[in-house]
Amino acid sequence: MTSITIRAATPADLDRITHIYADAVTHGTASYELEPPSRAEMGQRFESLMAGGFPYLVAEKDGIVLGYAYAGAFRPRPAYRFVVEDSVYLAPEAKGHGIGFKLMQGLIEAAEAAGFRQIIAVIGDGRPDSASVRLHEKLGFRHSGRLEGSGYKHGRWLDTVFMQLPINDGALVPPDPKSLPEQTFRQQNK
Repeated sequence: MTSITIRAATPADLDRITHIYADAVTHGTASYELEPPSRAEMGQRFESLMAGGFPYLVAEKDGIVLGYAYAGAFRPRPAYRFVVEDSVYLAPEAKGHGIGFKLMQGLIEAAEAAGFRQIIAVIGDGRPDSASVRLHEKLGFRHSGRLEGSGYKHGRWLDTVFMQLPINDGALVPPDPKSLPEQTFRQQNK
């Protein structure tokens, strides 16, 4: 059996990424978008994350992308620069096979290497039994908040759950001046 490869995403992966996300938007509740974005829009989102130095990974088997995960800015204010928000999406046929776990492990490692301090999961339809909540719990994320009835999709109200994972000693030590978020901040404020 061929194993799953976790690697950095490239522009060549965007057709498949767009397809995977379109399925999640159309049939799922993880994203609160109601209409799937176009390939061009997904390309712009990808380029924006790449320009910011954020990690963007895909899981591939036999040359087929089965899922993707990325970290992006949690909020635009500069004091949030050490915090990223994660996103992970899988093709329907890839769910339940541990691929999301492998993607998230790679994403956590990449965020640590860049010098971020917190990863925030903003989980749409955050029921306690949801696959995303369970995945983040397995990875050591802790629950940090719930917005009740904050989204309306597929004819029902959805709660949004916040989960948080401290990395690189979280808030226990000062930021590393050599980290990506600090270097980017200094470059922008010259």
